[in-house]
Amino acid sequence: MTRKKRRLYILLLCGIGLGSATALTLTAFQDNLVFFRSPSDIARETPPAGRAFRLGGLVEEGSVQRQGEHEGRPAIHFRVTDGANTVPVVFAGVLPDLFREGQGVVTQGMMGPDGVFRAREVLARHDETYMPPEVADALKRSGHWNPAQGAAPAPATWNTLDPARPAAPAATPLPRSGT
Repeated sequence: MTRKKRRLYILLLCGIGLGSATALTLTAFQDNLVFFRSPSDIARETPPAGRAFRLGGLVEEGSVQRQGEHEGRPAIHFRVTDGANTVPVVFAGVLPDLFREGQGVVTQGMMGPDGVFRAREVLARHDETYMPPEVADALKRSGHWNPAQGAAPAPATWNTLDPARPAAPAATPLPRSGT
C-alpha cells in the first residue's frame, strides 16, 4: 500500500469517526432538550405525545384542587394560564412553598392524550419581583404586559378568559395532623 493510499484511508476513517461522534452527540442532545411553551403556544400547536416540555404561566385563581393521593403522594390539579388560554395540570408530589394561585409557575412534564398536562416537576417564582423569562415573554406575546409601562399587572386585571366557563369543582380539604 502506498503512502498516499494509507493517508487517504486514515483520513476517511477519521471522517467517519468524527461524523459518527457528531451524530451520536446530536441525538443525545435532542433527547434531553426541553422546550418552553405557554398555554397559547399549546392552543396553536399541540405538542407531540410523549415529548417532555416546560409549561409556564400563572396559576389560575380558584383552580387549585387537592384530590387524594397518587402512588402515595398528594395529587394536585390546577390550571396554568397566560391570560388568553389555559391548560389543566395534574401533579403528584409536594408543591414548592411559594406555589399559590395568581403566581408565576413553570412545570415540566408531558401532555396526556386527554389534554391534561402531567407535571413531573413544579417550580414557583422565588420573590415578588422575579418572573421567569419564559413566562414574561409569553405575557408580552399575548399582549397582557408591556415592560415599558411598569411591573407586570396582577393576574385578576388581565385574565381575559371566558367568564361563562363553569367553575372548577370545590377542592377536597386535606386532613390535618397534630391539631
